[in-house]
Amino acid sequence: QVQLVESGGGLLQAGGSLRLSCAMSGRTIRSYAVGWFRQPPGKEREFVASISRTGGYINYADSVKGRFTISRDYSKNTMYLQMNSVIPEDTAVYQCAADGGSNILRPMQSTWGQGTQVTISS
Repeated sequence: QVQLVESGGGLLQAGGSLRLSCAMSGRTIRSYAVGWFRQPPGKEREFVASISRTGGYINYADSVKGRFTISRDYSKNTMYLQMNSVIPEDTAVYQCAADGGSNILRPMQSTWGQGTQVTISS
């Protein structure tokens, strides 16, 4: 059974950088479509970024495009979210997700991590 564990969250000032990690166990990340979502305080969960299983499709939310980068390291069985030029609106609980049944990530059919808090001060 696949499990996901996020790490790397924290508190930082606007304009800074942070890298979130999501380690997969129980399966190989190469066989999964993966992605990141976030839930800002008092708001619904929203899509941040995703990579298809084959790696041919990489998508970003407009709000993070050009600032965030999603990636995978097969040797470490881990996915990452590099966050640059962060703004207070990036404050949220960030969760990773993985879908082994489709080339494109399907949130409703995905396994989720527990989440990591990211807080950006102005």
